[in-house]
Amino acid sequence: MSEFRHIPVMLSEVIEGLAIKKDGNYLDCTLGGGGHSQEILKRLKNGKLFAVDKDQDALTFAKERLGEAPTFIHSDFKEAIASWQGGPLDGILMDLGVSSYQLDTPERGFTYRVDAPLDMRMDKSAYLTAEKVLNEYSEKQLADVFFKYGEEPYARKIAANIVKERAQKPLTRTAELVKIIEKSIPPKVRFSGSHPAKRVFQAIRIEVNGELSGLYEAVLGAIKLLKKGGRIAVITFHSLEDRIVKQAFRYAELDCICPPKAPICTCGKVSEVEVITKKPILPSKEEEEINPRSKSAKLRIAEKKE
Repeated sequence: MSEFRHIPVMLSEVIEGLAIKKDGNYLDCTLGGGGHSQEILKRLKNGKLFAVDKDQDALTFAKERLGEAPTFIHSDFKEAIASWQGGPLDGILMDLGVSSYQLDTPERGFTYRVDAPLDMRMDKSAYLTAEKVLNEYSEKQLADVFFKYGEEPYARKIAANIVKERAQKPLTRTAELVKIIEKSIPPKVRFSGSHPAKRVFQAIRIEVNGELSGLYEAVLGAIKLLKKGGRIAVITFHSLEDRIVKQAFRYAELDCICPPKAPICTCGKVSEVEVITKKPILPSKEEEEINPRSKSAKLRIAEKKE
């Protein structure tokens, strides 16, 4: 098993944004390598940290790093929020996306840069894998996944070529998928910009792990778990995630959702939060140089109203 290495993104900005109280109760929804959790723990005296991750490897490494101080929970954070019984919280962190450890462990199949099994599961006990998606989804389903979750302009062509190739033999390796993607994209596009497989790999990963499914509801559910004055901080890594978080924050901040022409308010909606970050916080140039994977990150913070 590889060492769990993951540089926490915008660490100081997250810690400052959460405004940690030494006797507060905090939930790290996406523990990963434990970098954010470690800094939260340093600031707690009589407080409590709950740390959630669906990747058992993350929990195993974090227990070695953080000891017994946190309460560790093996779960998808959306399920953990929906079934929360731990009482009101002073702060919640969601660091969305894939961890560096998952990307850098070849056998997990997350990266297009190394040949590996088509897996991509964050939770290795889950049923759905990248291999199942590629071999069992219809051509239309594949094209829809590539376009919806990867915004891939050549989604239909790639899906059609996958169906042709799998008719000869099932796809089992990431290198096979990369080869199909490369031949499906015009050379002038293939050799410019980022790696031609980037968008499709992102799309399959999101589908396998259900990353966007229920995210809006999870953010709103997390807000309801906060004490008055408590804060939620969410780090996203692509526009699809960020859009969902932005919309959830905006809805939670509204004090009325009646039609604009309604003579009086009848919706009963109450504003729950104040959005602290009117525009998302971005990593500094220095952080981007040290940790290139932080370049696409955006941090949004909201505070539960008194």
